[in-house]
Amino acid sequence: MKTLRITLQDIFNIPTARIFNPDAFKSLLGVSIDTRTIKKNFLYVAIKGDKYDGHSFVSDAVKKGAGAIIIKENRLKSFENIDIPVITVKDTKKALGDLAALWRSKLNAKVIALTGSNGKTTTKEILTTLLTEKFRVVATKANNNNDIGVPLSIFEADAKTELLVLELGTNHFGEIEYTSNIAQPDIALITNIGESHLEFLVNSDGVLNEKKALFDVTEKRSGKIILNADDSRLNKLEKKYNRVVSFGFRNSNCVSGKILETDPMGRTKLRIVKDNKSKEFLISLPGKSNSYNFLAAVTIGLECGMSFNEIEKSAKRLKGVKQRLEVSEYKGLTLIDDTYNANPNSMIEAIELMKKIKRFKKKIAVLGDMFELGDEAPLIHRKLADVIQKSRINEVYLTGKLMNELYKELKKRKVSAEYFQEREELSELLKEEILLDSVVLVKGSRGMKMEEFVKTIKDTHGD
Repeated sequence: MKTLRITLQDIFNIPTARIFNPDAFKSLLGVSIDTRTIKKNFLYVAIKGDKYDGHSFVSDAVKKGAGAIIIKENRLKSFENIDIPVITVKDTKKALGDLAALWRSKLNAKVIALTGSNGKTTTKEILTTLLTEKFRVVATKANNNNDIGVPLSIFEADAKTELLVLELGTNHFGEIEYTSNIAQPDIALITNIGESHLEFLVNSDGVLNEKKALFDVTEKRSGKIILNADDSRLNKLEKKYNRVVSFGFRNSNCVSGKILETDPMGRTKLRIVKDNKSKEFLISLPGKSNSYNFLAAVTIGLECGMSFNEIEKSAKRLKGVKQRLEVSEYKGLTLIDDTYNANPNSMIEAIELMKKIKRFKKKIAVLGDMFELGDEAPLIHRKLADVIQKSRINEVYLTGKLMNELYKELKKRKVSAEYFQEREELSELLKEEILLDSVVLVKGSRGMKMEEFVKTIKDTHGD
């Protein structure tokens, strides 16, 4: 099979590119922005980040065998003595995206792209596990889903790749459109629309408008739209697109699911039906949201030509994603680590999951602030009191400026809660026996570093 390469003509197709020392140019085998992982005859793209400037490592890239480098045009004088081809551009990050689009056009692989307010990383991991039963799959690693991560994920695919699974993230208008145009998906999924990144996307309508750019780009190339029919905002889009495959638990869909039962650890048994064929699955991932994630992944698997039997076989290998509704059992407690990030929908899901786990009756929630919610942030935090009260959480321990709003609301309702201005005081409390014989949830936004409290609990109460 022919090896994919970046040619001199590809370089000429990059907007604003000028090439110096072109006679030394040889076809390039890949692209890198990191000299620690660069390979011989790769193209090194110097990108200025928050912490490091890639231009500072150009000499390292050359020493390690880079076949050419891309730099910002105003930095050319600093690299005039380099004897390999030097390509200058106005914006190296944009050039990385342009190169990724060229690389994508060379692939024989189908591209599956997904985004959403909640569950996109977990759905991506489930989907990748299912698809590898039958196909050669390359997928986004970890949370590498932004304007740099998506291009780098595309470069991971080669001529042998059959399916490329890409996760697209956003927190500003225009990001999904940008990465979708690079990815050019054949199949597109939006998991759901919720209150996420409201500081920049304003409200749920803004979230929808940002996310649906993925569907719009996919529609232009006559791709398939995988649509969550149970999401009221997404459901309204069904007639807008031509090749829609819908899924859900509540409505009449192309692929429908039914939750049959929930076990004492919150894991669900469900039946999935398509074209009068059905299969029952007991998935190892807890919570209703993971049932949706699994159903979405199965829908895509079926569209890619997998059978129910193949999906059942691969589903047995499913593992939870670290720090995302990760349930662990210890001698004296059950711990739900959902510390990777938080928004209102995922917070509600995590709190409701506690109620479904039957190992211990006592429920304790350790919660930190949710970020990027804009002017509505105080109100959104206060509204969590409703789900906490309905779920009959026994104790609530809160930290963070915004969680003080929830604390005041809970006290009004006479719900047992404590607020900790100092993190150290909360850590000391978590070392006490107060957590024993309980289901304990720890959750908050990434910046709250709630995983530190998980470590405290594990170090104190773990086996």
